[in-house]
Amino acid sequence: MKNTLNTSADRDYQIRKEGFDVLIDVKDVKNKKILDIGCGFGAFIKYALEKGSIEVSGIEISEEDLKTAKSSFKSSKVILKEASAVSLPFPNNYFDTVVSFEVLEHIPKNTENKMFSEINRVLKKNGVLYLSTPFASIISKYFDPAFYLIGHRHYSKKQLQSFADNNQLKIVKMRTIGTFWEFINLYNLYFSKWVLRREKIFENFIISKVLKDLKNEKTQGFMNIFIKAVKN
Repeated sequence: MKNTLNTSADRDYQIRKEGFDVLIDVKDVKNKKILDIGCGFGAFIKYALEKGSIEVSGIEISEEDLKTAKSSFKSSKVILKEASAVSLPFPNNYFDTVVSFEVLEHIPKNTENKMFSEINRVLKKNGVLYLSTPFASIISKYFDPAFYLIGHRHYSKKQLQSFADNNQLKIVKMRTIGTFWEFINLYNLYFSKWVLRREKIFENFIISKVLKDLKNEKTQGFMNIFIKAVKN
């Protein structure tokens, strides 16, 4: 992820950590080997280290996208590599947990099954995958400027179920997340980043509302799909 606004890994972590607490079971992180596909600035890497992971690997598609993470982590427990999600440079059955947040929609079209196959390959038996991606709801899809500008992909529950089933991954949890406030958060990102060229305005207030919705499991979102799957 290119750091156009010079965001620090610590700042990114502070914004995201409560969401990780809601979505991630700490037992899948503590004393585990973790792979973060599309690690960005390193927010989940920092989270995993704080929760007691024994090793955290992160990949991004280019060295430029890894700059912030590489400048933020000097621990021998952290391994950062330039790599593709559809060709993971790791041994079979190596990781306990794989996470991939908002990456699936960016890989080459029609390679989703290859990405899931690679995740299955590097996971240990009974290993866990956490993944999120834009949901193919009317609002999420047709009110997303990136859908029209760059063909930003959105997925249905049926598609994610198919990708998992095809690659020996059993989905044990699936949620549609993100309501009105996540919608506002997305537009705030676009406007602040590409028009104002600054960090998001009113960010703390908007994120607090996003988190309130996320913490209520009865809330049916329409912006993103989140899954937890286990390798059979």
